[in-house]
Amino acid sequence: MNEQTLYDVWWKHPEEGDQGMEEDHIPHWKRVLGFIPEENLEQCSVLDFGCNQGGFLKLLYELRPFKEGVGTDLARRSIEIANDRKGDYPLEFHATGQPERFVNRFDRAFSLAVLYLLPNLEEHALQIRTCLKPGGIYYATFADYSNNTSLPAIRKRIDSNAAVPMQDHSLDTITEAFMKAGFQVSLRRMKATDFVDLSHGKKWYNSVADQLQFAYEQSYLFQFSAPRSE
Repeated sequence: MNEQTLYDVWWKHPEEGDQGMEEDHIPHWKRVLGFIPEENLEQCSVLDFGCNQGGFLKLLYELRPFKEGVGTDLARRSIEIANDRKGDYPLEFHATGQPERFVNRFDRAFSLAVLYLLPNLEEHALQIRTCLKPGGIYYATFADYSNNTSLPAIRKRIDSNAAVPMQDHSLDTITEAFMKAGFQVSLRRMKATDFVDLSHGKKWYNSVADQLQFAYEQSYLFQFSAPRSE
């Protein structure tokens, strides 16, 4: 990805848009934080790759304050909104698909529901390694829908409304790409620990069973650890 691949907004659904997508993702962001072990980020510089309107970094700062946060995204208008909304938070947002421009800047990086959109995982892994400090950690969520019967409907909804299409990645291809870039790769399943909100899932799943299959079996969090020395 480069600067020429920028677009206005990512989610083009006429009734939802990027604001609706952000609101839908807030429960997901909070759930992800329950699976991340670091409670104290006060000395950390943090990257959110695919930050959209910047909501996750603001939420993260409110729950686990950090030294500075940077968000990057390809959606120009969303980045404008993120910068307009940042207030006094120690945040900056950039319309770019090149996080490697921030060489050795970040202690922690995040991408939440982003990997499945990236056409070149090996390139992305190298970009993230470049922007992380030695020993830095990148957390990334991934939904493995390969055995979910709602996958065709999910793909159709994404491809019809998103600025970029859904890719055919798997746990194996993601792992291989990051190992090739020198990361230590760890993985955990993010099993639901509370009631599952079925009303939200009606937009995505053909059945309750398909949504529960995702919630208990197919939601994952990768932990990619960069080498402590080159």
